[in-house]
Amino acid sequence: MTSTLAPAPRRTATPGHPPRSVRWRGPLIAWLFLAPALLLFLYFKFIPMFVGLWKSLFKVQTFLGDEWVGFQNYQTIISDSEFGAAIWHSVVLALGTTIGSIVLGLVLALLIEGPARYLWFVRTAAFLPVVTTMAAVAEVWRIMFHPADSGMLNIVIGWLGIDAQPWLASEHSSLWSIMLMSIWRGTPYDMMIFLAGLVGVDRSLYEAAAVDGASTWRRLRHITLPALRPVFWILFTLAAIRGLRVFVEVYVLTNGGPNGSSEVLMTLIYKLGFQKNELGVASAGGIVLFLATLVLTVIVQVMRRRQAS
Repeated sequence: MTSTLAPAPRRTATPGHPPRSVRWRGPLIAWLFLAPALLLFLYFKFIPMFVGLWKSLFKVQTFLGDEWVGFQNYQTIISDSEFGAAIWHSVVLALGTTIGSIVLGLVLALLIEGPARYLWFVRTAAFLPVVTTMAAVAEVWRIMFHPADSGMLNIVIGWLGIDAQPWLASEHSSLWSIMLMSIWRGTPYDMMIFLAGLVGVDRSLYEAAAVDGASTWRRLRHITLPALRPVFWILFTLAAIRGLRVFVEVYVLTNGGPNGSSEVLMTLIYKLGFQKNELGVASAGGIVLFLATLVLTVIVQVMRRRQAS
């Protein structure tokens, strides 16, 4: 009598639950595609960040060896009058650029928003300053800001009967001149974000308001602006980050001059690290800048969530 062994039942997947290998396959492929970019980001972003944090606790001496000073570099920065002035200039420049670009961006978005075919050309032309390299933009504006009567902007305002202005050559107007250029470049970016937000506004609300006799201003105030509230918070968050990290335009136009009247945090940190060779103090300034940006971003997000709730 021979005995036969029945084959073991094959393990089948539970209905509704794919095998583990299938569940891991999608995320694994995604992470493999992201791995090269993440490695570059780690090498050029996070590692320098931690190195800067470590160097901020030392008096960096290239050939003599680093000397531990603890938080002395931070005390030096906080008590430095130049650092305080740079913070003030950064805040003024950030606020002025943010308000100006948001207001003008909203106005332009309202003017060119619509389904007309020719508007694509207007939008493309208006968006060109954003895709242009900042160094090239700043160099062109530096030429336009020439303080003599033959300067381009002075010629333009001369047609209006306004005397020639010193622009970048004066301590009283250098920061405002940089702000003017920053608003010109930032307005198209805000305009495109506003255009994306206007697409989501319910058109039936405008029709109902028009039937009720609401004016254009009332429709803008009670329909458009409330619907664009998330867009405003996005722009405020980006402005908080972009305003404190401004560097190229200031460096090309004035390099912080004249007499430090347009010095901002990034240009001051650059000078401390690469001109005065105070790498420890410059690293501490970079960490302070990072913390300030983080705090501003968190504040904006908290205010946004409170407004939403």
